[in-house]
Amino acid sequence: MEANRCLFCFDAPCAAACPTHIDVPRFIKKIATANVTGSARAILEANVLGLSCSRVCPVDVLCEGACVMHNVNREPIQIGRLQRHAMDHFYANGGRLPQGASNGKRVACVGAGPASLACAAELRRNGVAVTVYDKRPLAGGLNTYGVAQYKFTPDDSRREVEMIRRSGVEFVNGADVGTTLSFEEIESKFDAVFIGIGLGPTQPLGIPGEKLPGVLNALEFIASYKTAQPVALGRRVAVIGGGNTAIDAAVAARRLGAAEVSILYRRGEAQMSAFAFEYEQARREGVQFCFHARPEAFVQDGGAFRVVLPEGAAAVMADTVIIAIGQSKLIETLGAVRQIELHEGRIVVNPANGQTSNPKYFAGGDCVNGGREVVDAAAEGKRAAKGILAWLT
Repeated sequence: MEANRCLFCFDAPCAAACPTHIDVPRFIKKIATANVTGSARAILEANVLGLSCSRVCPVDVLCEGACVMHNVNREPIQIGRLQRHAMDHFYANGGRLPQGASNGKRVACVGAGPASLACAAELRRNGVAVTVYDKRPLAGGLNTYGVAQYKFTPDDSRREVEMIRRSGVEFVNGADVGTTLSFEEIESKFDAVFIGIGLGPTQPLGIPGEKLPGVLNALEFIASYKTAQPVALGRRVAVIGGGNTAIDAAVAARRLGAAEVSILYRRGEAQMSAFAFEYEQARREGVQFCFHARPEAFVQDGGAFRVVLPEGAAAVMADTVIIAIGQSKLIETLGAVRQIELHEGRIVVNPANGQTSNPKYFAGGDCVNGGREVVDAAAEGKRAAKGILAWLT
């Protein structure tokens, strides 16, 4: 049994490597002693998004990457798989979150992604009434719309949202705070506000042809097939970018039936921002990589595209092009919030408690860190919740 391989280190480097500092030896010990529900509760105490993080976390470079088994040339404990086991058991048995008695305080969370979910759950556990606003029809943020289906399904995302909703958190979807609903209105109704709005749409390349039909941005592509909207890709797909989202889009395209999928990246293999294990998985899935390939234009050629590359490089033919070169900052939305300091399109916060330059506002997640992992957003949301509790009292 995998749990019995764990050494249950007292000063566990795996727990230190986790941004939410899950007590890994504790939750694995509970699995080893057949207390799987207790294991799940130990995970959720630290990270309410334990289900999603068990599936999307880059464990190779976090908890499993720090496992002491590496020191004796042995395979690391499969922490991610053990966490999935505990969380699947918890949800299959109707697990619920604890909630504290009402303390009369009210907090709004703007955005319904991982940072806001973690913040809302922690506040509700401590008796705060929380309302989460999001402009999309479904809550969950990138967990629902942006993480590739082969990693995390919308149904799993909804399970986490529903667990938090059952704890007493209110969700208002279709509410675009900053446009249809002003921050002034939010301020008048709540004692504090948490901003967890993530980032904006995929950045444009700024080259001819990128607005042609059949040229998609990666997040829209992933959101479309995750919400059961058919995506006709054709046989050949070209993905532009070198990060984890580009990998997600390319692997998803292969699994949706594209015969030839190529990732075109403007630099070399060593400069890719995608994790090495993601890169290797894509290669195993049959994705081809073209390095030092910076597109200069997309030209319609019959029913397909010709991806024009710099002189000396042969053009790449594709039926669909997917752009995945990073997300833009939500400067327009953030600019609607009064007296909040921004730096390069990100909200500036006190890293200890998530508080912004406007003391009534706290923030966390991608709108603060510029785009990191789900587990980082969960850690920042919970940290901000503790900051809000301290400020309110």
